Amino acid sequence: MPRMSVASPITPQPPAPGTAGVVAALASRFGARLSTATADREAHGHGEGLRDVFAPHAVVWPETTAEVAEIVALCAAALAPVIPFGTGTSLEGHLQALAGGISIDLSRMDRVLAINAADLDCRVEAGVTREALNHAIRDQGLFFPLDPGANASLGGMAATRASGTNAVRYGTMRDVTLGLTVVTAQGKIIHTGGRARKSAAGYDLTRLYIGSEGTLGIITEIQLRLFGIPEQISAATVQFPALEHAVEAVMAVMQCAIPVARIELLDTLQMQACIAWSRLEGFVPAPTLFIEFHGSPAGVAEQISTVRDLFDGFGGSQFRFAETTEARSRLWEARHQAYHAARGLAPGKDSYSTDACVPISRLAECIAGCRAEAEALRLTAPIVGHVGDGNFHMLVLFDPEDADERARAEQLVASVSERAIAMGGTCTGEHGIGLHKLDALVLEHGEPAIAIMQAIKAALDPDGIMNPGKTVPSGRIPL
Repeated sequence: MPRMSVASPITPQPPAPGTAGVVAALASRFGARLSTATADREAHGHGEGLRDVFAPHAVVWPETTAEVAEIVALCAAALAPVIPFGTGTSLEGHLQALAGGISIDLSRMDRVLAINAADLDCRVEAGVTREALNHAIRDQGLFFPLDPGANASLGGMAATRASGTNAVRYGTMRDVTLGLTVVTAQGKIIHTGGRARKSAAGYDLTRLYIGSEGTLGIITEIQLRLFGIPEQISAATVQFPALEHAVEAVMAVMQCAIPVARIELLDTLQMQACIAWSRLEGFVPAPTLFIEFHGSPAGVAEQISTVRDLFDGFGGSQFRFAETTEARSRLWEARHQAYHAARGLAPGKDSYSTDACVPISRLAECIAGCRAEAEALRLTAPIVGHVGDGNFHMLVLFDPEDADERARAEQLVASVSERAIAMGGTCTGEHGIGLHKLDALVLEHGEPAIAIMQAIKAALDPDGIMNPGKTVPSGRIPL
């Protein structure tokens, strides 16, 4: 099998000749809501992942779907690239403007349009964040469960098919999205799906746009499923003598069909980082599971008892429970800060974030192999994962000024994807393809399937203006 790459350094593309005219037209139309300031352009030229900056020519802040359609229509006429921007938390290079163009920042489209408590659904604009939505609906006894860690925008979460810590029980954005409003590459507005819980009406355009990473159109509104706030919520942590024991314990929980809401793994190195970063008291640097239980008081008590018995059999110890809202928030905040904590292990270094997902029966083997390779390559690479659904991340730290260390980091990142795919898994469980996993996508799906993806891209975006260079490899493969 040929060694994959992560395509770094990235080669910029020549800007479209009509881009300057589009910037002038947008400045006339949007005034102060368009910026060509260097600081704004550079801030929109990268996400939270690799910090290589490819700045757009301009940033514009629309406030309605109609304004997004107007912007895209102007860009389409001039063949100017369009890059949607949410909160900037993506990790796979989705936001780099390889050929310049216009970054459309949807953060001002932040209205909750409708809440239907009786039907457990709502409609929001793309710039609404998951925390803002939960704040808006909690007084009705409802919550939106998907939690990728960052306070991401819901439009961005749909565009990358995000999931997060609650996916093991509540699913991913694919599962909780009922319908969308999308601006096409021609500047037209379409509506997909609806409020019904199922439909057999035509092609499933909703699922086509979910995970398309802004390459087929711009999601401006989302119809979402909601859930009732559980009667009882209890969180716990447990530590293990070895990483393999922790993973095997998770496998036992899943095989017993215990309906845990979250079950997260942090390895020894990641716990060391989180203890220092989040000032966690009473913990030791050891493989640790963070768990949350939802349900009735009796149901939660039964889940805890069963899980504890299982964990005892794998050497689990130092059980700690957090039942108040404040205690749970502190615990999960430490988990959510794992990315920044890991970066704090080596200040000044950059990082690649892997995102492998494998059948849970292969999880221990996959993690062990990845960890052994990281050690062989002399790289610092803490591990954290949503292990209840077989998804884990290695954050591979490297010095961007050290060509050899960067090459070794890229080798490890490619190897993690290769290993997961070879085990029947995927190169990305939730972060998406972006720029960094184009080779892995081909390896995972094969050229015939990639040709179908390219044909869909060409049909919906024939001029290639929508987030060019991302998600699907360039260079047409014959069908």
